[in-house]
Amino acid sequence: MATVISMVIGSNALIAQLADDAFDFLLVGVNDASKITEAYISPWANAFGAGVNGSWYNTAKPHKLGGFDITFGLNVGIVPSTDDTYDVSKIGLQSFTGTGMAPTISGPEGPLPVLTSKPISGVASMSVQTQRGTDWKYIPVPTLQAGIGLPLGSELKIRYIPKIPVGDADISSWGVGLLHSLMQYLPGDELLPFDVSLFGAFTKLTGNVPINLDPGNPQFYSSKYPSSAWDDQNFEMTAKAWNASAIASLNLPVFTLYGGLGYSSTATIINMTGNFPLPTPSITEGEYIYEDAGVVKDFPTIEVKNFSGLRANAGFRLKFAVITWHVDYTWAQYSVVSTGLGISFR
Repeated sequence: MATVISMVIGSNALIAQLADDAFDFLLVGVNDASKITEAYISPWANAFGAGVNGSWYNTAKPHKLGGFDITFGLNVGIVPSTDDTYDVSKIGLQSFTGTGMAPTISGPEGPLPVLTSKPISGVASMSVQTQRGTDWKYIPVPTLQAGIGLPLGSELKIRYIPKIPVGDADISSWGVGLLHSLMQYLPGDELLPFDVSLFGAFTKLTGNVPINLDPGNPQFYSSKYPSSAWDDQNFEMTAKAWNASAIASLNLPVFTLYGGLGYSSTATIINMTGNFPLPTPSITEGEYIYEDAGVVKDFPTIEVKNFSGLRANAGFRLKFAVITWHVDYTWAQYSVVSTGLGISFR
């Protein structure tokens, strides 16, 4: 479980890369750094959001009144190859310019376009490389949920993961869903081996990772900002996901085949809080120098462009006595592979 959760805080890889290239990252300034970060991390953030939306159901048949299940699921959001790069000329940089396609965090390690600062008083521009990719497209998201049968052919589903520490990081999640049978309105529905229901759900998942971005070189420190000034830095990513679907299932004694068609939407917000060093270029004898380090308190909130649209999924469930195991695949802009193990009564 801890291994899975640590993978979910996938931003660790991003932060490691930012730390490796911290000075270059900070040189582009607060506004440009935020825009680069949004373009760079968006594929993982969207795959994270897609995973949050997965594995809500494995049958269209609601529990009988008082029946319940408890299921641990693992959803893997998949980044499409179209999101492996971004155009540096189209992200709205203010202090720097560049052309070409740069890797996103899910993209290749290179090539890396160069961003060039706008000249100051005729002095030659300085250049900063964009960040390399990880070439990793799969973001796992764990879920723990319970379902309980309600009156009127309905079932309430609740997800909850309390704040769990993973090393210095932590993760937490909650969600709620409702399944309502349409078959109950047909005469003789209990005699039929299949069910049709409507389903809707909302989920929120938050991960926090402490980070350490400092100038990396004593010449960029000011006596006003000792090294301890950067100790409160934190990276927080919050994913919210909604989905509404019509689902159907063929229910046999051991085997259940199920699928759904509906609409989903995700939104991801990134906050980098704390004190961050901000080297400010000045000119001496026609050259850029960095004799002092400024400081910025909290980066602007980054709202990753959310994705929404149709989703379709199909899968199967095996049930042995009260033990269930399911696997399904969701086709969407960001597709998801899901599996889960649980216990189910009535």
